Amino acid sequence: MISLVAEYFLAIALFFSFITLIFYGFPVAWTMGGLAVIFTLISMLSDTYLDTFFGVDWKFASMVVYRLYGVMANWVLVALPMFILMGILMDKSGIAEDLMTDLSKLFGRMRGGLAIAIVFIGVLLAASTGIIGAAVVLLTILGVPLMLKNNYSPDLACGVVCATGTLGILIPPSIMLVIMGDQVRISVGDLFMGAVFPGLLLSLLYTIFIITYAYLRKEVAPAPKSAEPVTLNIIFRVFKSIIPPALLIVAVLGSIFMGIATPTEASGLGAFGAWLLAIVRGRLSFKDLKSVIRKTTHTTSYIFALFVGATMFALVLRGLGGDELIEGALKGLPFGPNGVVIIVLFITFLLGFFLDWIEITLIILPFLAPVMVDLGVDLVWFIVMFAVVLQTSFITPPVGFALFYMKGVAPQGITIQNIYRGIIPFVILQVIGVAIVFNFPKIVTWLPQIAYGP
Repeated sequence: MISLVAEYFLAIALFFSFITLIFYGFPVAWTMGGLAVIFTLISMLSDTYLDTFFGVDWKFASMVVYRLYGVMANWVLVALPMFILMGILMDKSGIAEDLMTDLSKLFGRMRGGLAIAIVFIGVLLAASTGIIGAAVVLLTILGVPLMLKNNYSPDLACGVVCATGTLGILIPPSIMLVIMGDQVRISVGDLFMGAVFPGLLLSLLYTIFIITYAYLRKEVAPAPKSAEPVTLNIIFRVFKSIIPPALLIVAVLGSIFMGIATPTEASGLGAFGAWLLAIVRGRLSFKDLKSVIRKTTHTTSYIFALFVGATMFALVLRGLGGDELIEGALKGLPFGPNGVVIIVLFITFLLGFFLDWIEITLIILPFLAPVMVDLGVDLVWFIVMFAVVLQTSFITPPVGFALFYMKGVAPQGITIQNIYRGIIPFVILQVIGVAIVFNFPKIVTWLPQIAYGP
């Protein structure tokens, strides 16, 4: 073990230097790129003065240019700005506000009904926007004051909003799945289809928990005393609010699943459809359009800056033997393929407390995928479970971004303690969801097999 650490000392030091600097708040993209340069220099000095051979020098590091060209020339990644634009336009369209108003009347007479309405809206937002920050902020602004007004527990209100708001990172069209498909060179369409049922499974687990918890502890989510009776008019208004985003979701995902369009082409269709919806609803002035374009550009630039930094970091890590270290460590485990998958998912879960999903996806996933293929593990099944675990990283402190998004716009009186306590049962539900998918792989693999055959 000591010789192994000595042989891969620089690779281990590179990885832990990254985690340390992230804790100190350094920008992620600059940190990854800067460490790649620094450790290239350290490797060269070690080879020159310490009679070692790490093999990483400026000539090796220059390969990053070819790798970045491959990234930027990948048509799959064109879907990223289009899906981001689609999500921001859907946020502007005001559909979520109308749904919150109508669904609160539809479910308002039952215990936990408002929280169930949040889950329903969250699933719809996830399938039409996929932008976590926007979803959490919107659900917080719309749902938390309403639940508090109706004497809901602040902990439950915070937990359901944080957990539901993160479904967009899993339910297609998911930006995370697009990036994962690019990183491991598998079909994004397969990942989209594989993630549909796990995403719906999580929303079902949330709903079951809310109903059960509300009936066991009546004070946490009481039925409003002044709730309107459900009428045909309310039901009609709910369907009227649901139909536009539902049609857009069917057009985007249906075109992918039926083989009519690639994810890249479908992203353009989705952006165009969201633009039409915003215009028809009178929610897209020229000023709003400028804001939407600016936000899309900012988010896309952030993601591609991370691509540049992560490509440099991963190349140097690979040159220092990081891939051999990870492959040797995993294949040396005496647990068999399923045991290795469990260990990997557990480590990923722990890393999610400290790293964002995009760093884990760009740095660690490319090293894991070849090992899983060698072990005979279905890659679509593994990556979807990996994605479910990474979704948890949004709601686990200290770097759970959903927690900070919520705290920034939460009503007065909501403390960080309310948010932390509220997410605990939903983290447990995430783990249960992963366990179910692990034991029943058909939840992931059935839909891709039906579409494309075994």
